[in-house]
Amino acid sequence: MSEMEGSGSEMMTISRHHFGDDPDQPDFSVSISENIKEEYGLFVWPCSVVLAEYVWQQRLRFAGAAVVELGAGTSLPGLVAAKVGADVTLTDESSRLEVLSNMRSVIELNKLQCNVVGLTWGVWDASVFSLQPKFILGADVLYDAKAFDDLFATVAYLLQNSPGSVFITTYHNRSGHHLIEFLMVKWGLKCTSLLDAFSFMPPCKSSGLSGNLQLAEIVLDSERS
Repeated sequence: MSEMEGSGSEMMTISRHHFGDDPDQPDFSVSISENIKEEYGLFVWPCSVVLAEYVWQQRLRFAGAAVVELGAGTSLPGLVAAKVGADVTLTDESSRLEVLSNMRSVIELNKLQCNVVGLTWGVWDASVFSLQPKFILGADVLYDAKAFDDLFATVAYLLQNSPGSVFITTYHNRSGHHLIEFLMVKWGLKCTSLLDAFSFMPPCKSSGLSGNLQLAEIVLDSERS
């Protein structure tokens, strides 16, 4: 469940997203500052809500783990991971300075400690080499086909750099799972879990979602690596 309030003439809003087993008494909430007139990186999309809820439900896996969120934007999944005790690094494209700045603001707003790193998919520099996550999160990162190869190259490197790690992504299954399957084969990856979002979302949250939303857990294919 989320709540929203306006703040100012630039269409800035603060949305509050609640997490807990009892919707009437949530364990905690995460506040996100959004600009509904700005670009994609400053809005909480349904895939972020789904991935954040999954992190909450799987919180025992994330407690104490190193987590990197790719294309984090408003960073809801990563912030939930931080709330449940993960060591979180939030990343987005290096050139999107307003998005990176917004990340720092939301971290402060929620009184959390996370790293913020400019990381452009397919660009190999120190920002990538230093990361060794147990979990890689990506909400709605599969929306621009031109960026798929760079994304999967980055994911494959991070998985190789941290043995036993897993990439967890939520996406709109607009044209079937076939393209993702092709990319996984190309980059030596395999899917270990594929869930329909509505199979685990609580009714109070799923009622506000639409479309074919899926969640996949992806790892290195040990038979090919």
